[in-house]
Amino acid sequence: MSDENRRLVEAGRVCLVNYGPLVGKLVVIVTIVDGKVALVDGPSATNPVKRQLMPLKRLSITPIKCSIPAGARVKTLEKAYKDAEVEKKWAESSWAKTIARKAAKAKLSDFDRFKVMVARKTRARVVNKAIKAMKK
Repeated sequence: MSDENRRLVEAGRVCLVNYGPLVGKLVVIVTIVDGKVALVDGPSATNPVKRQLMPLKRLSITPIKCSIPAGARVKTLEKAYKDAEVEKKWAESSWAKTIARKAAKAKLSDFDRFKVMVARKTRARVVNKAIKAMKK
């Protein structure tokens, strides 16, 4: 595994909060306090998170990283966050797309789910008919 693909717990590593009131928000590790806790900050305008201590168990480490020194100030972090284009990289990742797809599916009403079921059946019918025609 190359160094670029490794997900190390380090200053500048972008993480997704997976538990608690901030679930689903992106944060950046500013400093590692000890083996179980890190100081994190969410410099984004779309999902701001105040600087706070957070257990590593509540964080899912992403492959995205900002280049900041340990204990960076807020302005330094904001600049590095924008320079690394974290929001853009996150939006393009399959992880973010999967989360968005699940959220969209959860918002469907009963009638929307019915329409999806009918569309799937129609598509399956057309595909099966085409396959039978190709076998002849």
